[in-house]
Amino acid sequence: MAPKNKFTREEMVAAAVRVVREKGINALTAKALAAELGVSTQPVFTCFHTIEEAKREVCSAAARLYDSYVTAGLHMPIPFFGVGMQYIRFAKEEPELYRLLFLTMQANGNDSVMTALRHSQDLVRESLQQTYHIDALTADRYFRDMWLVVHGLATLIVTGGCPYSEQEIGEILTGFSVSLYKAIKEVPGFVEGNYNRDALFRELVEK
Repeated sequence: MAPKNKFTREEMVAAAVRVVREKGINALTAKALAAELGVSTQPVFTCFHTIEEAKREVCSAAARLYDSYVTAGLHMPIPFFGVGMQYIRFAKEEPELYRLLFLTMQANGNDSVMTALRHSQDLVRESLQQTYHIDALTADRYFRDMWLVVHGLATLIVTGGCPYSEQEIGEILTGFSVSLYKAIKEVPGFVEGNYNRDALFRELVEK
């Protein structure tokens, strides 16, 4: 009979998350997790069959934490702006978990960025429809374009190359949001992508 593990699975996962937070997902090994817990590697493999299983648990825990940031954003006065700023906050406060969720190729070969886009889109679609009085297709187009801006800023933060303050980031997001929403409302075919780009730019340049 295998010896009883003195740590619960939840405690083991929490310890694995701490390792990843400090050193990144590639640093999560059985030896590193055992050192974090102050035990031999035997309890690690009693809880997890492989270290890959532990990494999957860390991914799930990181996703739940990210969702809590998004939920907080949805309760702000301007929900989508709140979600964008919470996404930025997650990148600032949890850089290694952000890397794991949004900048790491998944083991199954799926693109983590696009997986995150679809997941976030599902979370905020209804709020966007209600706030901006748009249908689901328009909400998804609006979200996709704005999320790519937010993702770019967050990635700059995580990689250490973002020169903008929180106030400046808010102004950038507001500017993009106003421009995009105006295009959605005033340019026929913008959402579907079948508007006359050349004619539109000529009209704008001539104003």
